[in-house]
Amino acid sequence: MKISVVTVTHNSAATIGATMKSVASQVHSPIEHILIDGASTDATLAVVREHGLHVSTIVSEPDRGIYDAMNKGVGLSTGDIIGFLHGDDYYAHDRVLSEIARAFGDGDVDAVFGDVGFFRADRPERLVRRYRSKRFGPKRLSWGWMPPHPALFVRAEVFRQVGAFRTDYRIAGDFEWIVRAFSGASIRYRHLPDIMVHMRTGGISTGGWRNTLQLNREVMRACRDNGLPTNWPKLLSKYPAKVLEFVLP
Repeated sequence: MKISVVTVTHNSAATIGATMKSVASQVHSPIEHILIDGASTDATLAVVREHGLHVSTIVSEPDRGIYDAMNKGVGLSTGDIIGFLHGDDYYAHDRVLSEIARAFGDGDVDAVFGDVGFFRADRPERLVRRYRSKRFGPKRLSWGWMPPHPALFVRAEVFRQVGAFRTDYRIAGDFEWIVRAFSGASIRYRHLPDIMVHMRTGGISTGGWRNTLQLNREVMRACRDNGLPTNWPKLLSKYPAKVLEFVLP
């Protein structure tokens, strides 16, 4: 079972090395690693050339945002399964993709997702938050819940059925795609109770109250665009529950 990993970067010289190393260290085979760079002006491509011998495809050109870049990656993918690992993130251990492949092989599923651990850039060895995906279900989309996108893997045919990411979203284009996939189609899915990906805090979706406000506005729009009834009290009600994510086992 071939897995395509799409990595989107822009000026990620300080972090892309760890991302590529975590893909290269995976024990599963075959893996197709596709890197889509948004015409970086720092040393990102130099790092990629030095440490990315395993990368199957490298594209560096201007784009219309992260979701345009992700669509390019999907379009170039030839794997049976597609996942995303961005230039600030890395896999938690070298068996992540083998566990994903096993989950697809053991069950008749279209999507498999796990958990994500967050860390601060100054202390990467210590996780400060765990996003537990087991609480997700299609009925909770209108409340703003979704499986964390870097820990979500789907069959390639799902993209052909659901379509591309919408590029008119800035932050919540992945949520809008998940709404289309899980509410408009009969997606069979499985959750693995394991931390699959380590993510830095301070990214576009976790970088302060302005981004949080923008995110929720786009989540509201994504629900309404796809016929899911929602409102601000429903969307905001998830934040008290998120406090528990900072209590690690």
